Amino acid sequence: MALSTHWVNHIEAWQHSGLRQSVHCREQNLNYNTFSARLSDYRKAQTQALPTLIPVQVEVSAAESIVLKHAKGHHVDLPVSISAVWLAELLRCLD
Repeated sequence: MALSTHWVNHIEAWQHSGLRQSVHCREQNLNYNTFSARLSDYRKAQTQALPTLIPVQVEVSAAESIVLKHAKGHHVDLPVSISAVWLAELLRCLD
């Protein structure tokens, strides 16, 4: 069951208010049992919403080398085609 905007607004207002449900209902002249039922519907709808994938485009970097700069001023220029395993071993040695 899709909730009306009326109930979604009341539920979100209650969530941001910090009040107990009963206090919010009393202040807004809402029937507590009806509010609780709509809150249950709202929560079910939230858990049933499935995540979706968003397509992205990644631009390839025009970089031709990786530059490693050490705190002591040393730097090493490496080609981007360097083996990841070799690079990991180098970084372990420098650590």
